[in-house]
Amino acid sequence: MTYSLAIGDRTYSSWSLRGWLLFAKFGIPVDVQSARMYSADFISMLENFGGGRLVPAMRFNAPSGPVTVSDTLAIAETLAERHPEKNMWPQDAAARGFARSITAEMHSGFGSLRNDCTMNLRHRYNGFTPSEGVLADLGRVESIWSEARSRWGAGGPWLFGEYSIADAFYAPLATRLLTYGLPISALASDYVETTISDAAFIGWRADGLAENYTQPGYDMELETIPWPNA
Repeated sequence: MTYSLAIGDRTYSSWSLRGWLLFAKFGIPVDVQSARMYSADFISMLENFGGGRLVPAMRFNAPSGPVTVSDTLAIAETLAERHPEKNMWPQDAAARGFARSITAEMHSGFGSLRNDCTMNLRHRYNGFTPSEGVLADLGRVESIWSEARSRWGAGGPWLFGEYSIADAFYAPLATRLLTYGLPISALASDYVETTISDAAFIGWRADGLAENYTQPGYDMELETIPWPNA
């Protein structure tokens, strides 16, 4: 099975990170194509992935012909269906149901956290003041992570012990908590550390920094402090 994946800027594109982790963390080979967001090259790249305007987008060949899948949740479900041996969702039925629920919530929720704290893997900020909306989103994140870890996390450091689709979806959110110095519990801090210390994520961030590109409108005029282990 040969897959192609279109992504945007590694430093800023949270959805691209999610899509890429679905391949990298489950050992599914993929040909990655990337372009700077909002550029002519970006639009040109996506013409080969169904002509949409959003990343990530996946393409593969099926017996009936070429297939293009856009939207990260659709990509996740398609890969889980095509690779059942990878156990991309938790095997326990109750855990799997909860994992699907919180993944869908990440896909459509946390508007304040998304809008106020865009993913930025270049910086950690000192002095960011979260809004009431961001604090409310943080409270929900804490609740989700605590339930997953307390009920199903005994087998490893991830939300459900072993790595799952849910972890791929919450990875960019975990980086936001670090980037903006948001107030979080010890449990959440441990999960953030697990996420940013993972070899796949370290490689992704290094490749993004090597692009040496600052996307206009993403940096804040705040004091910055070093990224951990950088």
